[in-house]
Amino acid sequence: MEFFVEDGKRVNEDCSTLILPALSIGNVGQLAVDLLVSSSGAERVGYLDDPNLLPCVGNDAYGPLPCGEIALPLEVYESSSIATTLAQQRSPVAKGMMIKFAENIANFAASSGKKHVIVLSSLDFQRLHNLNMSRGPQVYYLSNAESDGRDDHCERLGFGRLNEYDSEGRCWKYLSSIFEGNSKEELTFPSEDDLEDIDYYPSLPFAALFSAFKARGLKVTCLLCYCSEGDNIPEAFLLAEALSKLTGLSPDKFHGEEGGKWRIPYSWKSMYGAPPDMSMF
Repeated sequence: MEFFVEDGKRVNEDCSTLILPALSIGNVGQLAVDLLVSSSGAERVGYLDDPNLLPCVGNDAYGPLPCGEIALPLEVYESSSIATTLAQQRSPVAKGMMIKFAENIANFAASSGKKHVIVLSSLDFQRLHNLNMSRGPQVYYLSNAESDGRDDHCERLGFGRLNEYDSEGRCWKYLSSIFEGNSKEELTFPSEDDLEDIDYYPSLPFAALFSAFKARGLKVTCLLCYCSEGDNIPEAFLLAEALSKLTGLSPDKFHGEEGGKWRIPYSWKSMYGAPPDMSMF
């Protein structure tokens, strides 16, 4: 993985927190990062080139007017007002290359002086067994603050720990052994046909990223929510709000519209196409 700084831009060494999505069902993590980039007024300072990402190109996601900028697979934004770096991943990792990609981006985070990495992602709603409708949408977390994934700060904020995390589970142990390189036993990750229910969570991209950042000695927190495919804008707001609470971001540091806290990314206006022509009814 290689980091290219855009011409005339400079990396802010004071941005010690890195926020990035882990691609999953509903693309909630990517939507949340889009919302954070747009609302914080973050500026693109460069991009990461990694051979494990599928190539893609698109229009600028945030500007209302064409300015000649194109969106690339893995872009790096910085917001000096909140001392945060945001990485937006726009294309999936090539099949079978998630381990290598996670290792590369963990090396980037460590070499660029990041202290805390926050991963935003989503989980399949069909996997949620204990649904409590009285609490409304719930944010779950996984942290390396304690060996069981618990974090006192997240607990005080009302986030639910991902109880399905088991550091001694076969797949979680495999990920740790791969990234830490100190396994004394031969461990393998089960094939897709051999995956069991307990293997669902460690098979997701967020698990590989969590294990890679942890192995590099970085503080890492995953913020997660359950969703289904479809319109997941509410879940994007949910994760963005949760991240604001976790990092202590103040609403007055955002560039919201009409006195609001959030600025809707311009690209969202065409997310589901134009409205129907009402003259046909």
